[in-house]
Amino acid sequence: MTDQLDAMIKAARDARDLAYAPYSKHPVGAAILTRSGHIYAGCNVENAAYPLGACAETGAISAMVMAGERIIDHVVVIGPGDVACTPCGGCRQKIREFAPAEGCKVTICGRDGQVLLETDSHALLPYSFGPDNVHEMQDE
Repeated sequence: MTDQLDAMIKAARDARDLAYAPYSKHPVGAAILTRSGHIYAGCNVENAAYPLGACAETGAISAMVMAGERIIDHVVVIGPGDVACTPCGGCRQKIREFAPAEGCKVTICGRDGQVLLETDSHALLPYSFGPDNVHEMQDE
């Protein structure tokens, strides 16, 4: 593994350890590497009104945006077990929003940081709808 991937896995694991998951008991952490080389992390935050919770990827993307960044080069997600904890559909769409046209790397790790799956944003969300699909109406 590269030092950069090691740092991302550590950031995702540290975030997972801070997750608020009292209902599902399924803490998740995510780390995003941006084009500028910065790493942003997030954890899932559940809510008694289940649909109001936030995923780890959402938290990491929010931290990235708050820092003024907009391009994701790599995402790492780490769950509590040794089965691949891939991003949900909503998070796949959120990753797509900030991935470059060529896509971004996605690495899924087991509880101890071992790599379980290496893929990319295009494979996670084929034929996706993104910013380039939205066209403003032109005055005619």
